[in-house]
Amino acid sequence: MQQVTLAEASENLAQFIDAALKGEEIIITKDEQPVVKLTVIEPVKRYPAKAGSAKGLVWISDDFDEPLEDFKEYME
Repeated sequence: MQQVTLAEASENLAQFIDAALKGEEIIITKDEQPVVKLTVIEPVKRYPAKAGSAKGLVWISDDFDEPLEDFKEYME
């Protein structure tokens, strides 16, 4: 972990981004207090959807297609 001031981070941002991409954690301080942590963002692993993978998870009411009581007058 490396601590740098806000002024140093502003001047050498590309250098600190490269360090973060290599796995180093950079703490940026302002008035000697840590305010920002610069770390790499790990890519989100996406798995391809499989047909039928939600089977049993989706429930639809038996009267799903029935008109709502409040709107019956509009349906006539």
